[in-house]
Amino acid sequence: MSSDGTDVRVDYSRVFTQAIDRLHSEGRYRVFIDILRNKGAFPNARCFAGHNGPKPITVWCSNDYLAMGQHPKVIAAMEDALHDVGAGSGGTRNIGGNTHYHIDLEQELADLHGKQGALLFTSGYVSNEATLSTLAKILPGCVIFSDELNHASMIAGIRNAGCEKRIFRHNDLAHLEELLAAEDPAVPKLIAFESVYSMEADVAPIAAICDLADKYNALTYLDEVHAVGMYGARGGGISEQEGVADRLTIIEGTLGKAFGVMGGYIAADQTIIDVIRSYAPGFIFTTSLSPVLVAGVLASVRHLKASSAEREGQQTSAALLKTMLSEAGLPVMLGETHIVPVLVGDPVKAKRISDILLAEYGVYVQPINYPTVPRGTERLRFTPGPSHTPEMMRELTDALVEIWSRLELRRAA
Repeated sequence: MSSDGTDVRVDYSRVFTQAIDRLHSEGRYRVFIDILRNKGAFPNARCFAGHNGPKPITVWCSNDYLAMGQHPKVIAAMEDALHDVGAGSGGTRNIGGNTHYHIDLEQELADLHGKQGALLFTSGYVSNEATLSTLAKILPGCVIFSDELNHASMIAGIRNAGCEKRIFRHNDLAHLEELLAAEDPAVPKLIAFESVYSMEADVAPIAAICDLADKYNALTYLDEVHAVGMYGARGGGISEQEGVADRLTIIEGTLGKAFGVMGGYIAADQTIIDVIRSYAPGFIFTTSLSPVLVAGVLASVRHLKASSAEREGQQTSAALLKTMLSEAGLPVMLGETHIVPVLVGDPVKAKRISDILLAEYGVYVQPINYPTVPRGTERLRFTPGPSHTPEMMRELTDALVEIWSRLELRRAA
């Protein structure tokens, strides 16, 4: 009660309901699809959307880009670890969760990027948030220069650092240099950016950014989550492919996309690794990855260091799908990477297309809406892999053409 006797209790249920209602009204309410992948038969899966039992579908939006989550070596390694040491790690790395599997994997990841050391985290999100926030707190007065399209995890890390930040226009070297030049030369600086931007399907000018970092005495932090395993002779990412990994201060990656399992990591010189290991709450106070998962990643990283067949198959599939969609007059956003976005430009329509594809064609692709992408640029994001056949691509293209015509959507010019 207020001082005048008025009932001022908060209606919590109403507040929460209104928040969900806003998402529905904007066409941004997200629906999780109930599926099971078919072991050894990716991209085939089963969908439990209806009441008549599982329906066979083809998955077109997985970040398991190379189907390594289905690879016999990975599955065998996980089974062996399960029967060797059991399920969980038993605690944080500081207490009971530091297994030999973790140490081996960190050595493999450091070697992958040509760095002195590496550090495992429970996810790519955590590795970005924990590392960026900790670095800036260790460096007094640090200013972080961040690409405007950086991932939410990088943005969270920068925000939680509590330091000054400067946002530069996406891949705009002139704007980045303008911001760097305007800063006090004595101030610690860190440039944070990605190699492959997964929603735009474009690539950062890594070498040129390193040139600016050298010129203005800045550290560099490269997120390679959509590139590790995918590019370079051994899967070290765009930085390996372009021969610039040695110029980067920190390389961050994920173990849940091309490597097909779960986790995140950073690779850097041993002193930086030790600083993050010793100061980052997101590392110190988190139960470590299950050794079963780590064993699977270890097998995947080792395999992809030696085999290019998966990378080559994936690039061939991506190129073929881009050609098919483009020739069909669909608004595919052509880029230089393995990601194939098709622009819709409306959240309600994007969701409608996704629903029709699943219900009528057995095609599973999720719509990508705000805040993942800017409003008005909503899209479908296809990730063809080495196991997607030309026949699957033709069926997908024909389905999209029919739906575009049915919904009277705008075709490419």
